[in-house]
Parts: sequence; C-alpha cells; structure tokens
Amino acid sequence: MTTRNHTELRENAVKVVCNAESSSEYFVLGKDVSLPQINLHYLVLPSNIGGAASHERPWLAFFAGQMHGRVRPQLIEQWKDDPDMRIYEVPPNNLTTKPSYIQQMKESKYCICAMGYEVNSPRIVESIYYDCVPVIIADNLVLPFSDVLNWSMFSVTVPEAKIKKLKTLLTSIPHHVYRSMQQRLESVRKHFIWHDEPEEYDIFHMILHSVWMSRLRQLDSSQKSLKQL
Repeated sequence: MTTRNHTELRENAVKVVCNAESSSEYFVLGKDVSLPQINLHYLVLPSNIGGAASHERPWLAFFAGQMHGRVRPQLIEQWKDDPDMRIYEVPPNNLTTKPSYIQQMKESKYCICAMGYEVNSPRIVESIYYDCVPVIIADNLVLPFSDVLNWSMFSVTVPEAKIKKLKTLLTSIPHHVYRSMQQRLESVRKHFIWHDEPEEYDIFHMILHSVWMSRLRQLDSSQKSLKQL
C-alpha cells in the first residue's frame, strides 16, 4: 500500500519484498529485490537442519498447505491420491506430531513449493533447510539472489501449465542429477539463514548485496543516458 500510494517512494527506492512478482506493476524487475520468505515464529536450530541422504527418502514429493490461489487446487486435483507422493489438501491432524511436517520434508526427494494468493512461499527456504529439492510452481516469481545463485542447479521450476505432467517431469530427472541438486542445497543453505548477529554470506549480507547490485545497475543506466545526451 505504501508504494502504491507514494509515487516518489516507488520510483526512487529499491523495494525488498517477498511478493516479488515480475508481472506486477509494483515490482520493478532489475530495480527491486526479492526477499526470501521465512516463517520466523519458530527457531530453526542448526541441529535440526539437513535431512536424509538421497537413497533414504521413500517419497517422491511432498506438499501440505491450505488451498488458495490458482495453483494449489490444481495440484490437489491431480495428485492427492498418488501413492508415490504425499500431497495433502488439508494437513492431517497428526502432521504436527508424528510424522512431523519437517520430518516429511526430510523424507521426500522433492518438496512442492506452489504459490498461493501470492507467488512467494516459505516452503522454498524450508526445502533448502531440509535437503529437499524445491519444486517451484509460480510462473512470475523472481527468485531471490538470482544475480549470484543459479537456481537451476539446486531446484526445479515447473510451469503452472504443466502441473498434470508433474510426476513425469520429476521421475524423468536422472538420479545422479537429483543427487547433485540435493548436495548443492547444503552449499547454498548458509545464504538463507538469519543469525542474531549477521555472519558472512548469510541472508542479511545476501540482501545487502542484491540492493547494492540494483544500485549499480541504476547508476550504470543513468551514466549511459547521460552519454547519449
């Protein structure tokens, strides 16, 4: 609401937002910055991060969440009864106890990160925490830190129009490719962790780097415009 109603702020500030939607008039691609969405109502302890090795994950894919937006209803309609995947329309009553939500992420090869009302989802970062390769279904999402990270090396992007082919797309990925993606999650994880005091290369520094890169692009663009004049 602030940027929508304040033209000067919108045009002259770099926004850092979770809802980084390339098709939105309120997110300027190349200027504004995508912020990884993280649930901060619980503390992720270092001992809780990580998960089973690739060969110890019995489930192909996992998703549990409320049904809203245009994507999730399609996901449920197509895959809620598939025996190889755990796709829940409403999380079972025991999902917060045994087995836990986190445990199911740790036991699944892929974690479905489907957009809801907005393109962003905290599941992307949660997947990275628990070595579950993120499967991103949100056509217009600008992925965080894309000027540094090559997301195709540790995640899978599925177009919304291909939800019906989701299982085929995942099972067609060779195991050695999946294993490499999963192993890379451990390498990039440090970029998505908050600390009480910022640590080198953590999410705080990554956000500052993205803002800095945005500023450099703006300065470069201004200099080119001046040269043309």
